[in-house]
Amino acid sequence: MAEIWGRQERRITHYSSAQSILLVGEGDFSFSCSLAMAFGLATNIVATSFDTYEILMVKYKGAYANLAVLEIMGATVLHGVDATQMKNFPDLRLRKFDRIIYNFPHAGFYGKEANPELIRMHRNLVFGFLMNASTMLRSGGEIHINHKTKAPFNSWRIEDLASECSLLCIGKDNFRIEDYPGYQNKRGSGSRSDEPFPLGECRTFKFKLNPLFDGNSSNGLTFRPNCSNECRWIFGRYLDHVEETFGRSSYDDARRSVHEALRVGYETYMGSGQGRGLSGYISILEELKCLSSLRCEKLRQRLLDLDRMY
Repeated sequence: MAEIWGRQERRITHYSSAQSILLVGEGDFSFSCSLAMAFGLATNIVATSFDTYEILMVKYKGAYANLAVLEIMGATVLHGVDATQMKNFPDLRLRKFDRIIYNFPHAGFYGKEANPELIRMHRNLVFGFLMNASTMLRSGGEIHINHKTKAPFNSWRIEDLASECSLLCIGKDNFRIEDYPGYQNKRGSGSRSDEPFPLGECRTFKFKLNPLFDGNSSNGLTFRPNCSNECRWIFGRYLDHVEETFGRSSYDDARRSVHEALRVGYETYMGSGQGRGLSGYISILEELKCLSSLRCEKLRQRLLDLDRMY
């Protein structure tokens, strides 16, 4: 085993004490505790719940003890964290992680699980989470979602949602609750929030950032990268304009458009709602920079291929 700051690296299934780990949507925090106990220390863990601390204490009889264990072992615990907005949460805004884990995401019990409207709510939750998590990964980092795979849960099509967020599925491992001693899955909402739900067949879906593009022109020189809805909304015209210029002999018009695009983008973002700050706009710029870097690398590789051909 490797040593981490003088301590032996310790592992449990896919996770290591050497990894910076973010847990999202924790119920009674028993999964976080399971990892912490396996590692012998939890300074590498950030565990979050959508519930506030006060609601948590009402919903889960084991939450107080679990939180006490996490505090003693050095974990960071955050409450009131919305999985679909977490990249802007003050204590997470500047953090990057090796592993981001969401166990059995669920939008709530509002009828039969096969109801199309409820499935849409579940998919929106997962999409929002993936969109946020994809911006919070370290290089080589992974997003893990534990999810039931039988109908109607397979109709959530989380792999398709991940693809829309520029993520690539790299594995679908069987999930066994007994691999995580002490973990107790919870319903999480309604009058039976502290009760477990039947797991059945489950898998750990693993995703990484996808370096490829989702579109190619016939000449192989036009690429449209996946990007978030907000980035596309703000810089859509600019991205389309740059894409159109790839087949032209001169790129001067594309270069001239950059400053104008940034000016219009800034005004669009800041004027779209109350309380918008520079940090949010900077996040959009970071995404735009990433898209540009990916496009440049793809074009560079294409040119190398052409040189080899001729």
